[in-house]
Amino acid sequence: MGTSIYPMTYGVQEPIQSRLLYITYSKYENDWTSLPHIHPFAELFYVKDGRGCFLINEEEYPIQKDDFVIVNGNVPHTEKSSSDMPLEYVIIGVEGLRFSFEGKKEHIIFSCQKEQKDLLFYMSSMLREMEEQSKDYDVVCQNLLEVLIIKLIRRTNFAFEVASSVQITKECVKIKRYIEANYVQNITLDTLAELSHLNKYYMVHAFTQHCGCSPIRYLCQTRIQASKELLANTDYSITEVAHSSGFSSQSYFAQCFQKSCGMSASAYRKACRQKNGN
Repeated sequence: MGTSIYPMTYGVQEPIQSRLLYITYSKYENDWTSLPHIHPFAELFYVKDGRGCFLINEEEYPIQKDDFVIVNGNVPHTEKSSSDMPLEYVIIGVEGLRFSFEGKKEHIIFSCQKEQKDLLFYMSSMLREMEEQSKDYDVVCQNLLEVLIIKLIRRTNFAFEVASSVQITKECVKIKRYIEANYVQNITLDTLAELSHLNKYYMVHAFTQHCGCSPIRYLCQTRIQASKELLANTDYSITEVAHSSGFSSQSYFAQCFQKSCGMSASAYRKACRQKNGN
């Protein structure tokens, strides 16, 4: 009797931090209105049959049987079916993951015809588990999801990696530090998106979720704090304070300061000097 033994060698790869939100099966029957939509989690689409197109950020991409589509969170998208070859597909919603593709893209579409049986097995198994909801079905689904993601990484020739919510938090901290060090400069959402290598819309959502306010709001708060220090400790004119704090104009500075502090910059300076006995 011949026997082959293959000892297991464990690597240091961290578990993929993700959570299966839902899985659905759909078949186009001329009864839905296709409208672009957006949500904060990633979606994985497997086209079981038919033909149509995917609309992503107002650009159309053709799709057909055995195509696989991955779309990151906070990216406007929808699917459109051909009338003569209706789309039939499975969709998985995944929370806590962001895929990083080549060229800073926020989606990927590729044919998995050769791996059709393999990939469809995991998606069909998840769908069946969700439908039947037998004991520990959630554990089974999570494990199937992780295997599916690893299979997808193996399959594609594109250099994409899975970024966990922990990594996204690090990007948010990076953005905060950049704002705090460069608030005098002209900082835009495009600047911050390029810095963090995140989709602009996703970056705003992630930053707001982790920091409690939008990046632009945080930038404004940082500039206001800097202006308060200048008003209290220098003899700069209001125009000079506005400019040194990063505001584009004195009028905009006055508007932001009043809204944030409930008083004008001049009144704030006067109150600081009275408090200090000057």
